[in-house]
Amino acid sequence: MTTYTPKGRDIERRWWIVDAAGRPLGRLASGIARILRGKHKPVFTPHLDTGDHVVVINASRVALTGKKADQKRYFRHSGYMGGERFIPFRRMLATRPERVIELAVKGMMPKNALGKSMVKKLRVYPGAEHPHQSQKPKPLEI
Repeated sequence: MTTYTPKGRDIERRWWIVDAAGRPLGRLASGIARILRGKHKPVFTPHLDTGDHVVVINASRVALTGKKADQKRYFRHSGYMGGERFIPFRRMLATRPERVIELAVKGMMPKNALGKSMVKKLRVYPGAEHPHQSQKPKPLEI
């Protein structure tokens, strides 16, 4: 018996659309990461990119439970001594709401080149409009 490994031409990529309005951020991100990795397909292989494309709309209306909306902070560093910068969740959501979902999903993907290529199949938009109607994305319930 040999193990089946899908070839690149055998992998079928679909487009999904997810409405983030009122959904908890962590549950939404874990569902999106599962689709991007391809774990929902019977041909899933950990060392290959078998995932689908995901379009997220209404990113500015994503929710957090409990006190996380007041306590959550995003970290970045300038590279200089004492160059730490913390951005509160509410300010990040007001200025760049798509970045909130991108960072949550990116943290749930593999930390290697394969994970970086999988994250490129994620498109996030703050409102209900998106330019991917020609791909005919199907609604995804997470």
